[in-house]
Amino acid sequence: MKRTIKPRAVLLWALGVLSIAGLAFAAQTLTRIAPIGTGYAAKILCTGVFVSGRSAGEVIREDIRAGVHPLLHLISPTIDVKARRARATFLGMAAREAWFRPGLGCTLQIGDHDGPVALPDLRPLDKPNPPAPLAKTTDEPNRNTLQAAIDSAFDEPDASRPRRTRAVVVLYDGKVIAERYAPGFSAQTPLIGWSMSKTVVAALVGVLVGQGKLSLDATRLLPEWSANDDPRSRISLDELLRMTSGLQFNEDYDDPLSDVAVMLFAKADQSAFAAGKPLVSTPGARWNYSSGTTEILARVMRRALGGTEQDYLAFPSRALFEPLGMRTAVFEPDASGVLVGASFVCASAIDWARFGQLLLQDGIWEGKRVLPAGWVRYMRTVTTQSPRRDYGAQVWVKVPEPFNSRASPPPALPPDAFHLVGHEGQFVSVVPGRKLVVVRLGLSRPEEAWDHETFLARLIEAIALDASIHPLPAQTQ
Repeated sequence: MKRTIKPRAVLLWALGVLSIAGLAFAAQTLTRIAPIGTGYAAKILCTGVFVSGRSAGEVIREDIRAGVHPLLHLISPTIDVKARRARATFLGMAAREAWFRPGLGCTLQIGDHDGPVALPDLRPLDKPNPPAPLAKTTDEPNRNTLQAAIDSAFDEPDASRPRRTRAVVVLYDGKVIAERYAPGFSAQTPLIGWSMSKTVVAALVGVLVGQGKLSLDATRLLPEWSANDDPRSRISLDELLRMTSGLQFNEDYDDPLSDVAVMLFAKADQSAFAAGKPLVSTPGARWNYSSGTTEILARVMRRALGGTEQDYLAFPSRALFEPLGMRTAVFEPDASGVLVGASFVCASAIDWARFGQLLLQDGIWEGKRVLPAGWVRYMRTVTTQSPRRDYGAQVWVKVPEPFNSRASPPPALPPDAFHLVGHEGQFVSVVPGRKLVVVRLGLSRPEEAWDHETFLARLIEAIALDASIHPLPAQTQ
């Protein structure tokens, strides 16, 4: 007798197959995500403890597990203070370690890199004298309005969207007029700048351009792009700086498998990963925000500078941080020895303010030219391909989404304002016409919780520009 297969049995069989396939896909995806998550946790813990000087428990609680991907709650980070290493595992698997070295900060140790992962300790810099402190004004202003504006940055009006402001510093006419810090943070606490680091890279590229070691129209920037039939050979330094290289790169921070997450937390040689991406548009034709582009620039700097690995690693300090007195600043490299220009410059709020003041002063510090004449103007010039005409060369010329105001109409900012902007609400805003530099560091999750446009407009309104301004005392909550 012929057996009849019942539709219900077929359905159950199909559902079983789909369930197995779904589980297999989920397991495969988890296998890819887990090392990125453990890499993130190890790196953030290492930098938080050994660079910022915070407690491991605080970093784990506030930085690694606060309001981000739920899988991070299944990651177990640990710290070895004696060895100066951080380690993280996911359910006992996918272990990643980050190692601290004096002068270099923390580096993820990733085993898929064929080259050496051990970097030399940075040779101590000559530091005969401490940097001159930023001056503070002495005349009495209207305190209440300015204090209220500063305090507003630390308010938490919505518990479901915490701002987590950690530091605010305001310079007017080169002088500190206000600073405030959250508990556990101080004027000496270096914090990750995330994408504010990109502007530091642009400044360092400017130094090399001024020395004649690079030019904006230079092409064939990397050996793997040098073949005549490789269209990437036509990418210019200017196009890299302006994010118009045409290279494919996915900068989706909500996707744990996006290019930016894979590059920063799963690749030993981050610049090689970015440089290996194919062209998806003609160089110069289309703007695409890409941390990979800045990693390529960091490698281009290395090739242009020449010399030893230690010469390259010391270059940011000798060319920029030391002249400005940025003694807390650290530029962290990846395991291949290339500086992580996309994300990993750490500095205190005061030292970030020093860098902002350098840009306000057209690259001149204490009467000496640090950046070539016209370089800051070049950085601030709008990249016309950017959709909102809001980007220059590794710097924003408008407050970008999601940090812009949701008010209608939005507050009007001076047209000459420009901004260093980093993940989770890091900002250095420079307003040359108002002689103003504003630094805000924090951990805003979601990022929309921080409305920088409104905050900056309120500060500008609070400052009487035609009168002397007395500094507000530094505060810690």
